[in-house]
Amino acid sequence: MENHSKSNYYILLFIVFGGFLIFGLSENIKGPAIPIMQNDFRLGDTQLGLLLALNSLGYLLACSFTSALTNKIGIKWTGIIAFLSMALAGIFMYISTNYATLSASYFLLYIGNGILEIGLGIMAAQIFTKNTGTMMNLSHFFYGLSSTVAPVFAASMMSWHVMGGELGWRGMYLIMLSLSLVPIIPSLLGKFPKESHEEAEKVSFSFLLREPIAWLIVVILSFGVVSELAVGSWLVNFLIKAYHWNLEDASSMLSLFFLFFMFARLFLGPITDKIGYTLSIMIFSAFSGLCSLAAIIIGEDGAILFAIAGIGIAPIYPTVMALLAKRYPKGTGTAITFTVTLMGIASVIGNLLIGFIIDLVSKMFSSHGVVENEILGLQAGYGFIAFLALLCSACCIILYVTLRRRNEVA
Repeated sequence: MENHSKSNYYILLFIVFGGFLIFGLSENIKGPAIPIMQNDFRLGDTQLGLLLALNSLGYLLACSFTSALTNKIGIKWTGIIAFLSMALAGIFMYISTNYATLSASYFLLYIGNGILEIGLGIMAAQIFTKNTGTMMNLSHFFYGLSSTVAPVFAASMMSWHVMGGELGWRGMYLIMLSLSLVPIIPSLLGKFPKESHEEAEKVSFSFLLREPIAWLIVVILSFGVVSELAVGSWLVNFLIKAYHWNLEDASSMLSLFFLFFMFARLFLGPITDKIGYTLSIMIFSAFSGLCSLAAIIIGEDGAILFAIAGIGIAPIYPTVMALLAKRYPKGTGTAITFTVTLMGIASVIGNLLIGFIIDLVSKMFSSHGVVENEILGLQAGYGFIAFLALLCSACCIILYVTLRRRNEVA
């Protein structure tokens, strides 16, 4: 019986770690693909921002019903649905012919991503009851691992010659998202943990809606995650347009960002357990924001700081998940769903704002000429990304002071 329990634990570990690997790939292959998509469909930056916002809307929609879906059919089948929808999105993306069909394909992909992330978060919180900060960061390390190689793989695959033509971004997405089918096999074999109804009743949505600390955690996670995800969406575009880098070099810088990101999650987890989750988020998010601002101010010579910023932004999401698991041990799934759903709203707004800021600033300084004009807009947009990380840190200061007054610092 003990051996069966241990083997099942390893199966669940494989699903959690493998799920985050797939999640990282699906999220971050878009960096090198976006400039080509933008050119193919002749999209403006506002349209691009709208596309990314629709992604976040799909993610938000998934977050809103995943908890109910999990209660109805279980985590196992919820995860399987997520993996299947991601693979199906790859097929639709391959056959997309215009902006509308591309947007619909991305929307479906992010519904799958949203279902998957909530499911993995609930599962991880129930499995990792000891050294939660370390294990949460280790789980998300696999997201960083796949995110590190995703831009380089994507850029390389798009230039592959298959059946007399280039694979392109359509073929690349088809192949990469087909990997989502792999974790379905262990998902069918594993026995998944369940959260008891008694625990779920302890923390309800109505309770969280009235809890100021819960809202503050939502704000912290929102600022941190929008800043994190925006790098994958906008860094390659920024380097190509602002500094005239080629696609390979720009994609390599994004991969370097995720390399720092990956190792930060691997090695900084024990630090979060030692000094506390709130203080850790405060320090790391401030570091990330300052690095990104310095990179913009210094210019092309400071581009490496865009990558180094990954060290600070990496631990924020998993550490917030650990904070939720510690603060709401009875009803962690409800707390995660509440927090991540509201974070999805911020993601929609954040992506819209970045694209809008780039276009707005570019038009405001149109007298400087086309190239300089566009660079100013890109700098303003990326500056907003850095500012979000600093806001995340500022909100953590408020949370830390509030919790310390109550003697509840985590």
